[in-house]
Amino acid sequence: MEITILGSGTGLPLVDRGSPALVLLSDKGLALFDIGPGTLRQLSRAGIPYNRIGYIFITHFHPDHTADLVHFLFATRHPPDLAKREPFVITGPQGFKDFHKGLEKAYGKWLNIPPEIMEIRELAAARKDKIGYEAFDIISQPVKHSDPSIAYRVEDPSGKSLVYSGDTGFCPEIIDLAKGSDLLILECALPDNTKIEGHLTPSLAGKIATQAGVRRLLLSHFYPDVLETDIAAECRKTFDGELILGRDLLQVRV
Repeated sequence: MEITILGSGTGLPLVDRGSPALVLLSDKGLALFDIGPGTLRQLSRAGIPYNRIGYIFITHFHPDHTADLVHFLFATRHPPDLAKREPFVITGPQGFKDFHKGLEKAYGKWLNIPPEIMEIRELAAARKDKIGYEAFDIISQPVKHSDPSIAYRVEDPSGKSLVYSGDTGFCPEIIDLAKGSDLLILECALPDNTKIEGHLTPSLAGKIATQAGVRRLLLSHFYPDVLETDIAAECRKTFDGELILGRDLLQVRV
């Protein structure tokens, strides 16, 4: 498996950091995790056609994690693309089907995708859940952010695993989900001196990685305030493994 960080920022516009999204390349397909505003453009910059995406996984419904879903569905309706489009699956926490219906109500036919092309699945929002796909298995776990918010663990047939937190505060659920993973991708929204419920700081992210026993930690989802600090130094207070600071279009092999 290989990931490309498409957006390492937040909902605040920055010239060099897009909103949250990453793409996973496996032997059997491409998967998006979150789809914040500008994701399709970032896919283009990365040389990945949007119409090759076979899976989309949504962590929660905030606009900075979902806004380009409208763009994705609208682009998918482009007649030459739709005629040859392979089926794809969108998965989110319980309540995602209603969220999608709300988008369809707002935009009408412009987001309607034939059911033989698009499937929507939901995962439990209040407990750990698991679902199998051709390319990998997905384990989800509710985390401490908005309601609902879930994190994802991806396990491929070779035994490799990665965990993507989406937005979360410090909680035992993300530690449990991340146990022994080959790569842990955590949000790192704020500096250590500015803690807000439902988000992580560098040292809290490091604490999660250490308690989960992971080998590699990648930090992303940076607000401007944390970018003005020494993120690595703060994280090193609680984590001594391999540390990667996310940036747009960074590629990492799992």
